[in-house]
Amino acid sequence: MTFSICVRERYTDDGGTGQIRYGVAATARLPGVGTLCPFASADGAVATQSFANPDLGRNGVEYLADGLAVDDALRSLLNADDGREKRQVHGVGADDVFAFTGEECRDWSGHVVGENFTVAGNLLTDRDVVEDAAATYESSAHADAPLAGRLIDALAAGHAAGGDRREDLSVQSAALLVTTTETLDISPYYNDLRVDATETPISTLRETYETAMRGYEAVAEKYAVASGDAE
Repeated sequence: MTFSICVRERYTDDGGTGQIRYGVAATARLPGVGTLCPFASADGAVATQSFANPDLGRNGVEYLADGLAVDDALRSLLNADDGREKRQVHGVGADDVFAFTGEECRDWSGHVVGENFTVAGNLLTDRDVVEDAAATYESSAHADAPLAGRLIDALAAGHAAGGDRREDLSVQSAALLVTTTETLDISPYYNDLRVDATETPISTLRETYETAMRGYEAVAEKYAVASGDAE
């Protein structure tokens, strides 16, 4: 599988309370990357790829909920995984980050780690893919724009730099997931999106995001009620 980004952002909510938002986004030259790669909760975000083992993501966020640091959680899971050298897994928790690229991942493969984010990929044209995705996210890290849209921008930068090198595979996919420690009246519908099969994954995900945002704003305007009543 191809490349993904996990991020952590601290912010202050309208009541003056400190909160954390987590985001993960991925794209691949195969269908349904959203079923295999991105995982997130109010405790962190994890992406698993290459010969993907979704249990690394599912169990990873469960371990984070139990209070483990993301480094400890993912190292523990990898140590128990006989196929770990074919895996690529990375993520962010409340206080740390983690990235692992197994020695048997196919070239080009590797990762970039920042203070509050990780980017990783395999079967890429070259290292520019993850570096450009990372640089694009870093340039927007303190922007007011919603994280979901900025994650798409990061994927777009990696895609423009070459992305997945398997050009003979035309059916592609993309997905994003944003979570937060904040309790919201209406959960933004544009924070959990998947494009499972398309030949234009980034532009299709962006169009889906923009449409979902319009829908969310219309619902929020029409129903000033709790999300359970508005859905």
